[in-house]
Amino acid sequence: MGIVHIVLFEFKPTTTHQVVEDVCKRMLALREKCLHPSTQKPYLKSSAGGRDNSPEGHQGGFSHGFVVEFENNEDRKYYLEKDPEHLAFVKSLEGVVQNVRVVDFEPGKF
Repeated sequence: MGIVHIVLFEFKPTTTHQVVEDVCKRMLALREKCLHPSTQKPYLKSSAGGRDNSPEGHQGGFSHGFVVEFENNEDRKYYLEKDPEHLAFVKSLEGVVQNVRVVDFEPGKF
């Protein structure tokens, strides 16, 4: 198994539901839009996400979560540092998201 990348968004209180929905759809669309630089094919192994519905009350303001899986560290590095689709998406969050949390892990490595 590769690298699991978890992203949590806390939207600004002024962000409309329509904008939140658009951000979520565009986040999930990265799975098809992000192309590997050498193969020009999608390289995200999986992508899922949605609105929090946990009854535990530990969200701390984070309302939406996403999980992306990469095959390896090289793919993650390209995604974070060079992928034009991902970088444009991140830039588009300015003024909309007030807080982001990211946790990455390799399953079974402690």
